[in-house]
Amino acid sequence: MTLEGLTETVRAKVAGGGIDRSVTFDCGDAGVIRVDGTLVTNEDVPSDCTVMISAGTLASLLAGELNPTMAFMMGKIKVAGDMSVAMKLGKIV
Repeated sequence: MTLEGLTETVRAKVAGGGIDRSVTFDCGDAGVIRVDGTLVTNEDVPSDCTVMISAGTLASLLAGELNPTMAFMMGKIKVAGDMSVAMKLGKIV
């Protein structure tokens, strides 16, 4: 899935209510997806939490094919910043 497709999927998931803090999904060379409440952009600006994840892994999470906790334990996700924000991502992924 392209970054644009991932961004639209995230945007649809937070449309009914996002999270109360900002988080950036850093997909490396593919780009970033930043969520701040219900606002979803591809701006690379500071966030409360940054999740380093490949675009493929993010696509699997968004599709429900991969459990976020297992992905973290397997090292497919790395978190920088406020870990409590990462714990709220169950509303998105």
